[in-house]
Amino acid sequence: MDISGKCKLLKIYLSEDSKYKGHNLYHALVLKLKEYGIAGVTVVRGIEGYGQEKRLHTARVMDLSLSLPIIVEVVDTAERIEKVLPIVKEMVNEGLMMITDVEVIKYGKA
Repeated sequence: MDISGKCKLLKIYLSEDSKYKGHNLYHALVLKLKEYGIAGVTVVRGIEGYGQEKRLHTARVMDLSLSLPIIVEVVDTAERIEKVLPIVKEMVNEGLMMITDVEVIKYGKA
């Protein structure tokens, strides 16, 4: 699939220890979005951050946290993002989700 031009970026902020049906939520999201043919998904592990509860999560050795911040970035056309959004909302029971407009300049092999 080749996408370019105006697209949407769905960003999902969660905790590393968030679960979905006994599995890591971020991994379950990647598998589900792949199943639906979404153009691209990347999972990024944060080294430090906090959320709504203001509890600090960090990767510093002296304060090693077992629940580091995770960001799942999902990029595709607006139509495809809107199609999977209800599924993602059902899977993510806590965290932050946002959608923004993006311009895809290049997608695919060099």
